[in-house]
Amino acid sequence: MSNPGNDDAAAFEAYQASFTEAHGYLNFASFGPPSRAVRERVTHLLELAADGGDASEALHGEDLRVREAFARLSGFPPEDVGLTGSTSLGLFQVAFGLAGGSVLVNAGEFPANTYPWLRTSAAGRARVDLVGGPGTLMTPDVVARGLTDDTVAVSVSAVDFRTGYRADLAGIRDVMGPDRLLVVDGIQGFGVADVDWTLADVLVAGAQKWIRAGWGVAALAMSPRAVERFDPLLTGWTGVTDSRRYDGEEHPPLPGAQRFSISNLSPYATGAFAEALGLIGSVGVPAIEGIVATHAQALVEQLDSAGVEVLSPRERADSAGIVVAGIPGRAAEAHAALADAGIIATLHGEGRIRFSVHATTRSEVFGEAAKVLAPFA
Repeated sequence: MSNPGNDDAAAFEAYQASFTEAHGYLNFASFGPPSRAVRERVTHLLELAADGGDASEALHGEDLRVREAFARLSGFPPEDVGLTGSTSLGLFQVAFGLAGGSVLVNAGEFPANTYPWLRTSAAGRARVDLVGGPGTLMTPDVVARGLTDDTVAVSVSAVDFRTGYRADLAGIRDVMGPDRLLVVDGIQGFGVADVDWTLADVLVAGAQKWIRAGWGVAALAMSPRAVERFDPLLTGWTGVTDSRRYDGEEHPPLPGAQRFSISNLSPYATGAFAEALGLIGSVGVPAIEGIVATHAQALVEQLDSAGVEVLSPRERADSAGIVVAGIPGRAAEAHAALADAGIIATLHGEGRIRFSVHATTRSEVFGEAAKVLAPFA
């Protein structure tokens, strides 16, 4: 009989061995370097295409692999999972699919979350109600204060790109009431935050950040009631029934979230996505989250010891893998010094440097980063 502990350790060792990012890479909130397994899958698919012949069916079979893998990690049934080109595109499709009422959005969100609602509001479909601004935490209290009788949906990031704050989706769901729709951008948390994603009526998550699959594809999952409420206005020929019956007529939309498909996606992008999701599933999100939380806390402690202000949440329940350092007046200079030391992070506006750690990050780099920043604190 095998030892589950040893099996888990072996699986995690294989998971870590698949990644080869640079020692000082602390920038997963911007882009997650793909694994060796992802690179090998893309190479295989390219070779399959290069051979010619009838490879199309096999290549586009990666779509089903993605939908099934995303369903396992998200909790949505496979029939409620669709694919689109990016988180931004998915949010535009959702925004233009909603007609009437108003949508509550944090004005300090990443622009991919505000522009779709601004554009659909300008088009006269659903009105946008912006609250807060840069640095505003979209807490249940903030949401509750922003709701009106006309609010039909709330759109929020699962993890805020600027502060690293992890939204209390259950709390937001409670204050919204049963009739409003919750739209969640999961790109800054999916794959590393152990979240009940089924609290969302709509979940959109691109592949290129924490999932570590590169650009060109995102998953779009929708609850049955969301499918009923959102019109597939921005959809295409692959989002309808009998899509290969070219009869010159408009066909009915597919059931579930697949109705939001616009066209065939790159099989290299979907293949990479499927492989990356499978790799996450091989060890489990809770295990990855545990290491990420430990690493984030270790980085916070090193910054504290160096006298560097920490601007991101400290409690595990309120955070994910993002740690923000405050360097008033000298952030650009400090960021350049980090780069000279081989440490990759994001310079965020005035006085802020955003670090983001993963389960494969080397723990010794935290002290190295703090040592570089100490003279700038």
